[in-house]
Amino acid sequence: MAGSISLLGFALVIFIQIMTQCHSSITTCLPEKHAALFILGDSLFDNGNNNYINTTTSYQANYPPYGETFFKYPSGRFSDGRMIPDAVGGAGALRETSQGMVIDLKTQVSYLKNVKNLFSQRFGHAIAEEILSKSVYLFNIGANDYGSLLDPNSTSVLLPVDHQGFVDIVIGNLTDAIKEIYNVGGKKFGFLNVPPIGCSPAVRILVNNGSTCFEEFSAIARLHNNALSKRLHELEKQLKGFKYSVMDFYSAFSQVFNNPTKYGFKVASVACCGSGPFRGVDSCGGNKGIKEYELCDNVNEHLFFDSHHLTDRASEYFAELIWNANRTVTSPYNLKQLFEL
Repeated sequence: MAGSISLLGFALVIFIQIMTQCHSSITTCLPEKHAALFILGDSLFDNGNNNYINTTTSYQANYPPYGETFFKYPSGRFSDGRMIPDAVGGAGALRETSQGMVIDLKTQVSYLKNVKNLFSQRFGHAIAEEILSKSVYLFNIGANDYGSLLDPNSTSVLLPVDHQGFVDIVIGNLTDAIKEIYNVGGKKFGFLNVPPIGCSPAVRILVNNGSTCFEEFSAIARLHNNALSKRLHELEKQLKGFKYSVMDFYSAFSQVFNNPTKYGFKVASVACCGSGPFRGVDSCGGNKGIKEYELCDNVNEHLFFDSHHLTDRASEYFAELIWNANRTVTSPYNLKQLFEL
């Protein structure tokens, strides 16, 4: 996530919303079906947090044309409008991913511990524990870690490393984060698995001039997703009260990408904003080293806004699946069901 400004601020806003529904004593301030949603992840979940840290414009989106559809100004989200949870760009499960430019997952979890300490100080340990146990912790992490395996200066494109071994390291770091949150009181966890990362415009242009998705790269996402499912099943047996939801982002995204008109889109492979083939060159906004860029006429027709990130309309579609889809997409619970447990 982004920093203490974001996670602490977000938690306080949620808690204040809960408090406004109370009328008498503090002990009645946690209605049974009200809880916080804590967001941990990367740029598909970023609501502008990188605006507040010392990084470069390559990791920011606080300039036009970002934000122009929904907010009418650049909010820092990597989209023309909202993100999936609307809820730090470039973050990964590994500390080495974009090191020094973003807030890695371990640091994001440390902010959550700060939130618990703040709640305990203000409202008492018991209420802090109750808030954290009823809350849901939603993760989208991994894609940026695997992006570090790309070598655009090589004819083979992917670095010659053990892909399964690398996946195991990423899953191990994610597992550590889950257990840390569990140990401070978290019980309910939501996850998006990794989409077909070889199909983004930025990756497609690295092979065959973008004529096809980079299948070998998407295969790493499948390794991750299989390992994630296995690990979550293990954790459910190991950790008392642990509940989780996984949205099959890989399959849901593939369906839209392969048949966009069925889902109300016209253009799946070409970004709305950028340059080069498929607008896969990351030049949207002209602040990333390349001044010239193209902008589509109708952003709502596109799946991708820039070379890596979704449009507001696409984010809204996938958000609905996370919240309310059946078990063929989101299992063993959708996010709505997870909140109600």
